[in-house]
Amino acid sequence: MIQQVFDRVAGYERRFNTLFEEYFDTLSAGVDAPSFSRFTPDCLQLLRELSLRGGKRMRVALLHEAARLVTGEPVEGLDAAALSVELLQTHGLVHDDLIDDSPTRRGGPSTYYAYRERFPGHPQTALGLTVLAGDLALALSLRVLLDAKLPVAVRHAMVEVQTRAAADTFVGQIIDLERDFTATADEQILHCVADYKSARYSILAPMQLGLLAAGEEPDLFEQDLREYARLVGICGQMRDDYLDLFGDAATMGKPTGTDIRDGKQSYTVSALLSAVDGSERAVVRAALGDPSCTPETIAAVREIGENRGVTVRMQADMRRCAEQASAVAADWRSRWREEAVTFFEYLPLWGVERAM
Repeated sequence: MIQQVFDRVAGYERRFNTLFEEYFDTLSAGVDAPSFSRFTPDCLQLLRELSLRGGKRMRVALLHEAARLVTGEPVEGLDAAALSVELLQTHGLVHDDLIDDSPTRRGGPSTYYAYRERFPGHPQTALGLTVLAGDLALALSLRVLLDAKLPVAVRHAMVEVQTRAAADTFVGQIIDLERDFTATADEQILHCVADYKSARYSILAPMQLGLLAAGEEPDLFEQDLREYARLVGICGQMRDDYLDLFGDAATMGKPTGTDIRDGKQSYTVSALLSAVDGSERAVVRAALGDPSCTPETIAAVREIGENRGVTVRMQADMRRCAEQASAVAADWRSRWREEAVTFFEYLPLWGVERAM
């Protein structure tokens, strides 16, 4: 079944990438900018490049499968909702890379560093244009829903979902920064950050949009949806934190050890600090928050983590969280269609397999 989940996600990815490219092909005509402006089309081009550069389009898969919980028939509005969730993701990536001062994203330059290269002598202009590019992506994510050929009530409900998701994500970014000012972030704090920063816009919102498009009222099932999204989001954040140190840089399209250099109190850093003492703890502490930390030092920290069982522990934590999410989805069988329920049941387990 895990292979079937992979195949369905890959199918959604291929179809959506074509849709996204077509959207950007016509976008410039729909953005009201004065004819003299060179910065506006340049901004749209950077958003296009980042948006089309990759990603598994998992949010798109969740959206479509949520609609399939209700019906196996074609559903109007899913394309607009898919564009909305991925434009909101683009917004998040642009601002994330600015906050983290990340030079790369998805195997290419981040929007922030692309602007820094265009304006080497004007750092504030590069910063300002990056912020505005992210803001524009957010506005476009809402406008694509308002322009959708759907009943007014459905359009408004979808916009409300995305607006709430965006607000929750902003709070998540704030508490993510706040977390790193604590001496040691406990599990409750880490789970809360993952819920706000990731789960609510990446898991919950796409599912709510899919149900709305299919004529279902997601508020009737809010507790179940939120719990599933929270568990999958936590598992996904654990996976991202794990891969940041123990993953392959070429596969991820960005360097490893970023969280260590940035001094982030991530799941991996928390697991490392709880597993080491003495000279090994000193090595980890010295690397933590050192932006000039060398690849050799990151490799040494990685080896310490592997030798102290951090990889095994984190893999077990991810699997346990995935199994809990699967159990939540399994209870949906009495309510929704078997095929889609099975997809949601196996999706978290597939996500864990991707990290191993």
